[in-house]
Amino acid sequence: MPKTKKNYEVIVIGGGAMGLSTAYHLGKKKTDTLVLEQFRFINQMGSSAGVSRQFRIPYPESYMVQFVLDSEPYWDELQSHTPVKLLDKVGTLWFGDPSVKSTEGNISQAEKALQQLNVPYTSLTSKEIEEQYHFKNLPETYTGLFQADGASIDLRATLQTLYDLNSKSPYVTMKEECPVIGVKQHKDTFEITTPEGTFISEKLVIVPGPYIDSVINQLNFTIRATYWNMTSAYFKKLDPKIQYPTWFVFQNAVGSNGNQFYGFPSVDWNHPEYIRVAPDFVIQPLTNPNQRTLVPNPQELAYTAQWVKDHMTGLDPTPHYTSTCLIALSDVPTKELIIDFAPNYVPNHQDIVLYATGWAAKFVPFLGKILTDLTLDGKTPYDIKHFQLGHKYFKSL
Repeated sequence: MPKTKKNYEVIVIGGGAMGLSTAYHLGKKKTDTLVLEQFRFINQMGSSAGVSRQFRIPYPESYMVQFVLDSEPYWDELQSHTPVKLLDKVGTLWFGDPSVKSTEGNISQAEKALQQLNVPYTSLTSKEIEEQYHFKNLPETYTGLFQADGASIDLRATLQTLYDLNSKSPYVTMKEECPVIGVKQHKDTFEITTPEGTFISEKLVIVPGPYIDSVINQLNFTIRATYWNMTSAYFKKLDPKIQYPTWFVFQNAVGSNGNQFYGFPSVDWNHPEYIRVAPDFVIQPLTNPNQRTLVPNPQELAYTAQWVKDHMTGLDPTPHYTSTCLIALSDVPTKELIIDFAPNYVPNHQDIVLYATGWAAKFVPFLGKILTDLTLDGKTPYDIKHFQLGHKYFKSL
């Protein structure tokens, strides 16, 4: 076993989906790269927890629709490296109260954005949603849209594929259980201290998901974020032939019983006789990622089970295989994703690239390319101006 080197061109801090994707693209550019992961690779401790995510094109903003479309070739390229299907194309169903705007967007605005970019979709009435997609007891005022390119992402297989590619690369070194405990800046290098030693690099990519503050605070700045300990559960199919698309329901809370929910089809790679359904809200947001728990909030579970009972056919409303996922969400309403350099008051800021906050599994192979572009070239041909914060949204410590 060769001794780990001390000097690298790029150190990637965070070995989750974005870190592994960035390392893969850096390796393709023959860039000597070190990935540092504080837990084990492919862990359940951050925003990569769980095994499924939604790939969907509908967004209320046309630039987000375009961003998804731009990601598709990078999914195709990653798929070429594995026989395991990464995207199970079952379609995306959005439905609910057309006036509701949520963290996911708004149905009518999404239709306009899809129209602007000539993305095909089908508009649906409440009755059509019930007849075609196994839902029941929906208010007559509900509307919906179905977009056929939506898919369920096999996130675990995606991570494993990226991990395997990096393991084979002569340019990528990966170290797990190796948290960053110190960051020092010199004239044109960074000194990163870990329990396994100190490593030097010319550039940094900071992508530790919801734990980003533990790194950037050492560079004397922070981002504005709220943390959600998101609940998830599986519900057993009473009819083995029943299948759902990926879906999201937009609605206002009735009393105190929650509002937005989303779900997945049954998938071969995880509990194939069950359907995953989850709430897209939290009752008690966290102020610090260290407050997370692996035990779901029981009230969130109860609201989800009740929604399944009231509105989904062919499922036992008893939750099984419950889990949580830790996610950081930007406190800046117009900035779901943050893709940027460090603020300019940080020394060597042009050599520090970061990604933080938001739901971005659908962009995994694409964001790795963008972060690599920014790291090596200082720019990317893709439109990221909507994800750049500007210095007023960073906070100096």
